[in-house]
Amino acid sequence: MSGHCILSHGLHSSPDASKVTAMAKVAESLGWSSERPDYRDLDASGTPDDAHRRVQRLVDAARKARQPLVLAGSSMGAWTSGLASLQVECVALFLMVPPVTLPHDLPRLDAASVPTTVVQAWHDELIPALDVVGWCRERSAKLILVDDTHRLESHVDFVAEEFGLFLRSLS
Repeated sequence: MSGHCILSHGLHSSPDASKVTAMAKVAESLGWSSERPDYRDLDASGTPDDAHRRVQRLVDAARKARQPLVLAGSSMGAWTSGLASLQVECVALFLMVPPVTLPHDLPRLDAASVPTTVVQAWHDELIPALDVVGWCRERSAKLILVDDTHRLESHVDFVAEEFGLFLRSLS
């Protein structure tokens, strides 16, 4: 199987971020097309105030994408992917360091009931690892815990490899 992947970057990041760039290369090597929406204009305040507009931007892109569709994202991009999956057809989710809860009265992380893999850092300084463990347990999602911090800087290649295995598992 091959299809299309939409890879969403985090709040203080960009479409050229190391994780989503490495994941795009892996996806394309496996015959999947990919795109990386740019949310920087919505993130200019440095807070998640425009989170709903992020979700809408992803939903709009997903509605134009070819199927099967995989949504993936890091941090705020993971939250965005999860919520967008409730509005569009996707076959799977790959989420990295997803915030289970956010300030500003934003909804708790939720997602479609599709195969989901989550990569979480034990030493995440922004998102408590045990919150993510609990969220994954509720959904029976595959959880990969790594010895790293929120940016997963020591695991960029590992994340890309896991994403490749994840895409292969969808066949």
